[in-house]
Amino acid sequence: MELILLEKVRNLGNLGDKVKVKPGYGRNYLLPQGKAVPVNAANLEAFEKRRAEYEAKANSLLADARSRHAKLADVSVTISANASPEGKLYGSVGPREIADALQAAGHEINKNEVIQGEGPIRTTGEYEVVISLHADVQGSVKVIVVGEK
Repeated sequence: MELILLEKVRNLGNLGDKVKVKPGYGRNYLLPQGKAVPVNAANLEAFEKRRAEYEAKANSLLADARSRHAKLADVSVTISANASPEGKLYGSVGPREIADALQAAGHEINKNEVIQGEGPIRTTGEYEVVISLHADVQGSVKVIVVGEK
């Protein structure tokens, strides 16, 4: 399936690139999210007419992500969870709990922006969690998990 990207997509391409992707990825993710359109004469013409608008939108999203990244510098959040005396959690701390803790601290973070490469946190301690605000902007936040008593 060949598509025209309407915004930068990580590990795929930049705005305006023509890319070939598997049909399921294009049909189930890129097209419904508005990140791409199929390649045909009408879509090519429409894209070229609106290229400046798409670039302005991409630049504003990037500027917003950079300003949010600057606010996240040296941020740490403490999450309290039910734990055994050895420090093993009865459950886990995932992206939703981390995003909720950051929102409570006054930061605009969605759960889909929290990246946990090693999976959910299952023991108490300090962890570095990656926050992906844009395809070009990533930062990290210190998450401290403490056991409830």
